[in-house]
Amino acid sequence: MALISYIQRVGPAQIGAHLIASNRVRNLLAPCRRGVVHICNLYTLRTSAAEVAAHFGIANCVASNAGEDVYPGAPGVVVREADGQRIAQSMTWGFPLRLKTMAPTAKPKPVNNIADLTKPMWKGLALKPKSRCLIPLTAFAEAEGQKGRKTRTWFSVVDQPIFAWAGLWRDSAEWGPVYSGVMTDCNEAIRPVHDRMPVLLHAGEWDDWLHGSFDDALTLQARCFPDHLIAMERTSEPWLKRKDLMITPALI
Repeated sequence: MALISYIQRVGPAQIGAHLIASNRVRNLLAPCRRGVVHICNLYTLRTSAAEVAAHFGIANCVASNAGEDVYPGAPGVVVREADGQRIAQSMTWGFPLRLKTMAPTAKPKPVNNIADLTKPMWKGLALKPKSRCLIPLTAFAEAEGQKGRKTRTWFSVVDQPIFAWAGLWRDSAEWGPVYSGVMTDCNEAIRPVHDRMPVLLHAGEWDDWLHGSFDDALTLQARCFPDHLIAMERTSEPWLKRKDLMITPALI
């Protein structure tokens, strides 16, 4: 977690300006490349577009090439508001981040998790309700086990085949529309596996996230999701199943 602590202390603006190329940052990034640090880098949406539309009160059924399992840098479906109505839209999961040490032709790294809404990279968007979105999902996964033998542990919301994760979105030059999910401290149900978790929203909180003030957004990030509403399923599925998971995602 040294990378996360360092970014939160220094701030992404300063890092982007001159610190990213330093040996210290490269050393902090090394554990991420080796797969030691895991944040929420995998979730699934195992429902149809029509079911998502009905659940969130959306008129359009979005056509998307997103798979059931969603990885950083891959397409996923989000719910946002436009002209006073909720719409579903396919976007890339992760804001593109280009490090100064990267080759000009290298693919940017997806920043798919948001640690702190008050940081400069996020605050400008979080202040604008139009830049907030809901990320529909049926479960999210965390890595558990020994290095080289990690497996997928899935978390879902009890009796909720679809639920919402608070997110931000914007248009990017690199990938078009992109989104990232807001993180918070874990509750006790998730603590045996990880110390962070997505900001999960009850149905009655969707409008608070999509329309509320910046303080409302911070309150939702700070509050603890109830332990008894989280279901955990440990599996024997290998954590790394495909090359896409070797993309180095980031949390800022």
